[in-house]
Amino acid sequence: MIDRYTPECMKKLWSDEARYERWLKVEFAVMESYEAYGLIPKGYSDLAKKNAILDDEKISEVEAQVGHDVISFVKVATSKMGDEARYFHYGLTSSDVVDTAFSMAIVESAKQIISKIDDLMNSTFTLAQRYKHTPVIGRTHGVHAEPTTFGLKVLNWYDGISRGKERLTAEIKKIGIGKISGAVGNYANVPPEIEKLTCEKLGLAPANISTQILPRDLHASYITALAIIGSEFERIAIEIRNLQRTEIREVQEPFTKTQRGSSAMPHKKNPVNCERIAGLSRIIRGYALSAMEDISLWHERDISHSSVERVIFPDATSLIYFMAEELNRMIKGLVVDEKRMRSNIYMTGGLVFSERVLLKLIENGMSREEAYLIVQKASMKVWNNESATLKEALGAYVGDINLDDAFDLSYYLKHVDDIFKRFEGRN
Repeated sequence: MIDRYTPECMKKLWSDEARYERWLKVEFAVMESYEAYGLIPKGYSDLAKKNAILDDEKISEVEAQVGHDVISFVKVATSKMGDEARYFHYGLTSSDVVDTAFSMAIVESAKQIISKIDDLMNSTFTLAQRYKHTPVIGRTHGVHAEPTTFGLKVLNWYDGISRGKERLTAEIKKIGIGKISGAVGNYANVPPEIEKLTCEKLGLAPANISTQILPRDLHASYITALAIIGSEFERIAIEIRNLQRTEIREVQEPFTKTQRGSSAMPHKKNPVNCERIAGLSRIIRGYALSAMEDISLWHERDISHSSVERVIFPDATSLIYFMAEELNRMIKGLVVDEKRMRSNIYMTGGLVFSERVLLKLIENGMSREEAYLIVQKASMKVWNNESATLKEALGAYVGDINLDDAFDLSYYLKHVDDIFKRFEGRN
């Protein structure tokens, strides 16, 4: 976890102290469940809570000697306990505690990320509404296509972000499971009812079946969901930085009064925030592949997944949280040049109205092939600077057909309100 991209809330969530606190919660919940079923003496869970020691430095010292983090945790946690220590970690394997607590952390990370996605959705929808009817040229293959509105462009971003939220919400249910089923998952030393009650106490559902660990496709699915969200953030960032290019200059990401864009060129306003989002998105997609590699383990479990998860989960969740905050700041401060947008629509002499002209010629009796060839020939004259506008170039081919309304910009905006209505009540 790099401080530069790690919000404090995520740093705290994935800290050793928080991890051991979650382990304690699992251990206590198991003891409470044992008590509820009369399997250990009454009051022992309360004694354990009273006398447990949680000291991450001492745990690290013991781990340096024994080479096992959970054993170290148990030794330190029970070091001041009395007879109740006999039933701390009773019948459990390390992964019963580690994986169940891990699910708790993942669920919490998802909830925190969703809160930031909600903020981003609000800002994005506000921006879409503000420029709902602002004409802008649509581009395909990087080339001018037909007019649309900047509001529709941003509304498309909003819809993509909302799908990311839906994915993450679904992942909470999938990953929100625990396992208290023993060394190979067959409940030999801990009854299934203990698992059910323990998970209930922790706000989780019991796994349908497990080995020594929870199935890792669940974890891969979560990281993949984050990677898709990151890719959606990147899609928005790439659009903003493309529109900020000198030749286009329709929008600009925020640039403060004291900010500097280049150490060599004082005039520069570089889209560094967008580029940062693009770069971080690549990392998370790489983590998705790492998570998929963790699915296939030896027999009932090996430990090859553990080292991977210690890196990718704190990093991926921190990065998505950071990116959501960063993108939200950009959306809220985005500089939009409506005049430039309108002038860019007309910079090709009306070529962007070619399909509307094509349809008008068809409506006036021409075949589609004949009409297409005429509009294409006229368009090439404009492309080759042989004519100033498409309308002018068409004069030699269409006779007395009136094409004035084919160049009406409002024609392309007539369904904007209808599209926005689909999102009423969603934000």
